[in-house]
Amino acid sequence: MARIVGVDIPNNKRGEIALTYIYGIGRSRANSILKDAGVDRDLKVQDWTDDQFGKIRKVINDSFKVEGELRSEVQMNIKRLMDIGSYRGIRHRIGLPVRGQSTKNNARTRKGKRKTVANKKMATK
Repeated sequence: MARIVGVDIPNNKRGEIALTYIYGIGRSRANSILKDAGVDRDLKVQDWTDDQFGKIRKVINDSFKVEGELRSEVQMNIKRLMDIGSYRGIRHRIGLPVRGQSTKNNARTRKGKRKTVANKKMATK
C-alpha cells in the first residue's frame, strides 16, 4: 500500500479511484490532481513511479486542505454554529437533521434508535 497524506491508498486500483480514499478528495478533485501532476488517471497505483508519487503529494499539499486539517475545520465550523445559537447549531446540538428534512417518520440516522413511548390506557365506561 502507498501512503499519501497519512492515508494508505490501495495499489490495485486506478489512480482516479485510489485518491478518493483520502478525506476531502472526490472523483473530480482526484482527476484534477492527476492532471496537474501529469499522471494518467487510468494508471494503477502499483505502476506509479516515485517521481509521480512526489508530484501528486506536492499538488495535494500545495493546493488542498485534506484529512486532519479539513476534519478539524469542519468540526470548528459546527462548534461555531452551536456557540452562536443559530438554528443549524441548535439542530446539531440536539441531534436532529440540520438541512430541513422531515422528522415525523424518518431521520432515524440522526435521531438514533427508537425510544418507544407508552400510550395512555383508554378509560372504560
